[in-house]
Amino acid sequence: MELKKVRNKKQHSPVISDMNSKQQRYEALVGAFHKDIYRYAYWLCHDSAVAQDLVQETFLRAWKSLDSLKDVNAAKSWLITILRRENARRFERKQFDLVDMDDVPLADNASLDAEATMEQQLIRRQIQMLAPEYREPLLLQVIGGYSGEEIAEALGLNKNTVMTRLFRARNQLKEALENSIDDRRQGNG
Repeated sequence: MELKKVRNKKQHSPVISDMNSKQQRYEALVGAFHKDIYRYAYWLCHDSAVAQDLVQETFLRAWKSLDSLKDVNAAKSWLITILRRENARRFERKQFDLVDMDDVPLADNASLDAEATMEQQLIRRQIQMLAPEYREPLLLQVIGGYSGEEIAEALGLNKNTVMTRLFRARNQLKEALENSIDDRRQGNG
């Protein structure tokens, strides 16, 4: 009887140690990248609750696929890729309700500086108007703080391609903002 208990313990110890190892790797992954992943998720959706759901789904998928992560240095890019796919799935499932804009009351931003709010909205709108191949690398760099190499890895592109897209995105954004400011000045003059 005692021999049987010892044999069962020996058979289960590698399984338990593998599970503990996976748990430790996962906790380290979450600890290291949770803030960055949340910040990028929030930028994508502009809603705290949705961003939290996206992050939760991202880390759930990361847990399920943790054994496929071979290079620890690629973890951040790997998580960003999962997050981007989760965000895309959100739109695949969503049915948009259309509303007549005349029926929607506008929020009162009296507590915020109106000019700063308008500038932020203008910049956000101009960024959203960039083509996705320019917008995405720019957001990863500005919001996520990723390097050109990390962006290239996350998007599956060559680093030179990413750097070119970042350069073009900044130039397009600058030009669009300058044109918008010029249009405002002409309208006020």
